[in-house]
Amino acid sequence: MASIPTFRVSLHGVNSEYRPHFQVMAQGLGGNDLTMVSSSDGRNGRLKSSVQKKLVKGLVSEHLEVLWDDGYGTNTVKDYLTASSEMIKPDGGPPRWFCPVECGCPVKDSPVLLFLPGLDGVGMGLTLHHKALGKVFEVRCLHIPIYDRTPFEELVKFIEETIRLENALSPNKPIYLVGDSFGGCLALAVSAHNPKIDLVVILANPATSFVRSQLQPFISFFEALPDGLHVSIPYILSLVICDPVKVATVGVGSKLPPRMRIEQLSRNLTSLFPLISVIANIVPRETLAWKLKLIKSAAAYTNSRLHAVKAEVLLLVSDKDNMLPSQDEAQRLKGLLQNCTVRHFKDNGHILLLEDGISLLTIIKGTSKYRRSRRHDSVSDFVPPSISEYRYIFDQVLGFLRFAASSVMFSTMEDGEIVKGLAGIPSEGPVLFVGYHMLMGLEIYSLVEEFLREKNIMVHGVAHTELFLAKHESSSNEFSFSDWIKVFGAVPVTASNLFKLLSAKSHVLLYPGGAREALHYKGEQYKLFWPNQPEFVRMAARFGATIVPFGVVGEDDMAELVLDYNDLMKMPLLNDHIREEMQRVEKIRDKSLGEVADQQIFLPAALPKIPGRFYYLFGKPIELKGKEELQKDKETANQLYLHVQSEIEASIAYLLKKREEDPYRNIIDRIMYKALHGPLHQVPAFDP
Repeated sequence: MASIPTFRVSLHGVNSEYRPHFQVMAQGLGGNDLTMVSSSDGRNGRLKSSVQKKLVKGLVSEHLEVLWDDGYGTNTVKDYLTASSEMIKPDGGPPRWFCPVECGCPVKDSPVLLFLPGLDGVGMGLTLHHKALGKVFEVRCLHIPIYDRTPFEELVKFIEETIRLENALSPNKPIYLVGDSFGGCLALAVSAHNPKIDLVVILANPATSFVRSQLQPFISFFEALPDGLHVSIPYILSLVICDPVKVATVGVGSKLPPRMRIEQLSRNLTSLFPLISVIANIVPRETLAWKLKLIKSAAAYTNSRLHAVKAEVLLLVSDKDNMLPSQDEAQRLKGLLQNCTVRHFKDNGHILLLEDGISLLTIIKGTSKYRRSRRHDSVSDFVPPSISEYRYIFDQVLGFLRFAASSVMFSTMEDGEIVKGLAGIPSEGPVLFVGYHMLMGLEIYSLVEEFLREKNIMVHGVAHTELFLAKHESSSNEFSFSDWIKVFGAVPVTASNLFKLLSAKSHVLLYPGGAREALHYKGEQYKLFWPNQPEFVRMAARFGATIVPFGVVGEDDMAELVLDYNDLMKMPLLNDHIREEMQRVEKIRDKSLGEVADQQIFLPAALPKIPGRFYYLFGKPIELKGKEELQKDKETANQLYLHVQSEIEASIAYLLKKREEDPYRNIIDRIMYKALHGPLHQVPAFDP
């Protein structure tokens, strides 16, 4: 449950009659006074009193364990309404910053995140995200009292004072502005006034489109409504600004049986409706009339200054926004803003940040917007996946593949014994997994999941740079595969990234065959296409890494390749399109490296089969600690390179033979087993 704030903060001091449950930093409009309620909670929400030392860039993952609890789903709109009902009590004070105690203490060198609220002005719009954001940001929320009548320009100046102070204290760190609806106008206006400050602006359905709002015909109606009928407005607004079902779905377990999900959803809806009347207290009649005029002036002010916005912008858009034409506005802003990334959420309404969906931190991570210095670093800025992200991706996004593949993993112990599971994999890094890339890279997901589940290890895949390029962005993008791979540790395949990962003692997944194997032609399944030079051996030797070769089979049990590159290039019009696309693809390997350098990026056509199973075999670990001579001894390094290749081929041959002994290779047999033994029982496989 959310902590309930029972504080009163004024411009000149803190009312001792109330004991705050929030850690609060309050700054009066115009900077006349600064009053702060401190606690032993740490640095979150605290303005520093001295200039920060030069940023020492370490790894976020050193301070945040894999599958950490981000708290997403534990708080709901009910918590927002309950907290808001306490915060709206008038105290005569000006707009101010506060930090919810749930945000806690962030990791070292975390940037500041300022939340700018929407129509309500309370500042609790990140209720669902406090715990997660508080781990990697110094979170502060803007509170605008309900009877405050500060003009838009004055609010902009107040925020500007804060960001300029923060920039002076930490000039090498970005400042994040999260603007929700009306807050989006504030964020863009502040950004336009401060082009030289490093800002990352995150907008959720910004109110820059207010003049085209679906509410415009009703504004006069709201103003003329008698006081006695004003109590009906919250219920009208609740139907316009959100989908009640999406709001009530927050916290409902996705793996619950349908009957239990419906019962829990019904209970959530029943408990939510009585609290909707709180909205009438948050936006009383006079305040609603003022806020609507304020938003109108804010939209006009901001739209006239969009050309001056130089900041990095992430625009989050709800396709079912019944309050603003957010879809059309996204296309407009995408064309006007110089550096704008858009993500659409097709099932969400106007209050995107309070509805069921994906955590805001997940979105920031997946779009590579999280950074602690001038530039994003895929390794040092990587935030390990949380338990809610793990459940979402593997239960909801990849649930069918998990069910269909029913992957089985084997590893090799030091004495050469093959065992089921990952007991033979070193827990301490650096470890370099080198293996075969199946068709479309389907084996990656099960591999990453199993290492997280069994060994609590994050495996970082090094992927083709094409997956990370912004040129594929469009105004209709949803949060998709290319975003999720970044959430789960994938980095562009460059020598510098491999260097950083190994130096950080990470577990790294490398496919020397790359796209040539993953997009192979007919009849080439389970064939390795490696460079003719040992690209990775000397790098692994430099850091004393352990190389673990592995083989995987099962693609031929999942799909049949019917159209490969050669077939597609014989088709008129389609071949011209492929050639044009290939001209845009970045070449990451020199042609001197052999056939693997000729990577044709295309989408093959395959027909699904009745699913078989994926089988993995991790070979005996090859320790390179103390073998630094491999960096200079090219002949020995090449011998080891060929040895790793032969180990992978042997693993593939072993699995192809042994899978014939698996009585549950076919999905029908596995379904029957689950029906007899229960869904939680792991389906057996062959004995190694």
